[in-house]
Amino acid sequence: MSENFILQKLKGVQQRFEEVGKLLTQPDIISDMQRYVKLNKEYKELEPVVGAYSNYSNLLSNIKNAKDILSTEKDEEMREMAKMELDELLEKVEPLEEEIKILLLPTDPEDSKNAVVEIRAGTGGDEASIFAGDLYRMYIKFCETKGWKIEVTSTTEGTVGGFKEIIFTVSGEGVYGIMKYESGVHRVQRVPQTETQGRVHTSAATVAVLPEADEFDVDLKPEDIRKDTYCSSGPGGQSVNTTYSAIRLTHIPSGLVVTCQDQKSQLKNLDKAMKELRTRLYNLEYQKQMDVLSAKRKTMVSSGDRSAKIRTYNYPQGRMTDHRINLTMYNLQAVINGDIEEIIDKLQMAENAERLKESGLN
Repeated sequence: MSENFILQKLKGVQQRFEEVGKLLTQPDIISDMQRYVKLNKEYKELEPVVGAYSNYSNLLSNIKNAKDILSTEKDEEMREMAKMELDELLEKVEPLEEEIKILLLPTDPEDSKNAVVEIRAGTGGDEASIFAGDLYRMYIKFCETKGWKIEVTSTTEGTVGGFKEIIFTVSGEGVYGIMKYESGVHRVQRVPQTETQGRVHTSAATVAVLPEADEFDVDLKPEDIRKDTYCSSGPGGQSVNTTYSAIRLTHIPSGLVVTCQDQKSQLKNLDKAMKELRTRLYNLEYQKQMDVLSAKRKTMVSSGDRSAKIRTYNYPQGRMTDHRINLTMYNLQAVINGDIEEIIDKLQMAENAERLKESGLN
């Protein structure tokens, strides 16, 4: 890729960055919260690109200075120093250009959002519920390493442990952009706790990761929502089965139903349920976009297709295989204990390589 092409792209980003910065100081923008939030988000997304522009410009300037010295300087010691410096600078050009290409790719506006994660036991009966619980603990440990906050919205426990279903929200910086790679069918091969003959069984659980909708993303009309209250259920607690703190919301036009009984307070449950309902409505449209995207791509690395088998956890061989990029690792115990950063990094690299081909930046 020519330097002029990169500089041309970066100059355009710099101009937009300065433009957005000025807009954010204008009174009419500050008073329009929806527009202010949107512009502030864009400003933060442009910052790393502008930083890369500064580094790239300085690098090219230093290369030019070193070349000028070599073409005009007579002193051999000075020429040798300039040549060493030029060699070092030239080695930095290609890696920085590759970094800039990735930064110049259009970002998914959802990547910066929080995420709503659903884990549902699939085929395999009680063992599938236990595996769903294992996946939940895997994500808990991973999110702890990232400094993210987790809030459980609703759970349905399995009869011998784990969960038939668990839904939780993950809050933090750039959560959805990372967690989205976990969407799909996860398969486990191991001897279940309930197996007496020592035979290896295959069970599955489905993970769905949704970008959490912001308040401004969906306009929820009160007349479109039916609210029902009921007694919460579950283990222990004075409020269980005694107070009507659990909430069920039905969105009449779409038929979507969400429930929340995690909190003792009806108001807190209502707030959580409203967030989840907003997210589900938002994702009806978002999923249509993802379907179009996945139809174009070969790897379907982050297509959000919940029916696609994405990963197998083989306990007898201590092996984890991610089928989207044919990645096999023999550190299963570490993976189950939340060490999934390397897997996600490789998935991101595969997707970026594919997007670069599509964009023509390569």
